[in-house]
Amino acid sequence: MRHTISILVENKFGVLTRVAGMFSGRGFNIDSLNVGPTLDPSASRMTIVVRGDDAVLEQVTKQLEKLVEVIDVQDFRDEQYVDRELVLLRVAATSETRSEVMQICDIFRAKIIDVQPAKLAIEITGTEAKIRKFLSLMETFGISDLTRTGKVALARAN
Repeated sequence: MRHTISILVENKFGVLTRVAGMFSGRGFNIDSLNVGPTLDPSASRMTIVVRGDDAVLEQVTKQLEKLVEVIDVQDFRDEQYVDRELVLLRVAATSETRSEVMQICDIFRAKIIDVQPAKLAIEITGTEAKIRKFLSLMETFGISDLTRTGKVALARAN
């Protein structure tokens, strides 16, 4: 089972190393990790996706809360948050396939960000499910390069 954890941390040197070290030192595998600034310049938000059952999640949360630089830990449950991921990819696009690639991009609200004679660079944002479906369709054209941001999440307002 995959869990999404949002961690508010002090924006200090070495915090990312300590958080990642806590995971690796206890044998937890991180599926994705995203770190960025918040409205408060003294704090950063980490969004971590980890695999494991509820017991693993509980242990991870307790260990994170023990770290001095950690301000808050949220375990996002279904329907309690919204999430997105950004993917940039390059696909082969011949004169015969270019219009089909563009049509799929329109359906998925993806943006073509660079056009070369035999390749297109595409940007897509969305949920993991949306991105998985889009990438499976693009595989038929030949994906030559791909980079992903990892998931970012935001709690739903009450």
